[in-house]
Amino acid sequence: MEDVDADHKAREELIVELSDRSAWRIWPADMADTLQWLPTTEISIRKIDDETCSHALINESDGSRVRVIEANRKWRLDEVRLSLGY
Repeated sequence: MEDVDADHKAREELIVELSDRSAWRIWPADMADTLQWLPTTEISIRKIDDETCSHALINESDGSRVRVIEANRKWRLDEVRLSLGY
């Protein structure tokens, strides 16, 4: 399990950096779930079977999860629009 970095950038760039220095791009539809994360929030990373996202970050205190890809990757615009209903 990793702690969320105190300087995580999720609100601005949809990216969270964990204490192990791994950085993850949050799926736009899951963004709101990260807003309650604190620097002490324990997060685990799990590989998932999803067409768009490769992993999930799981909040160990409440079991909530957000879908992610590695931060150096970009979302396909058509996937984001479809997911958000545009």
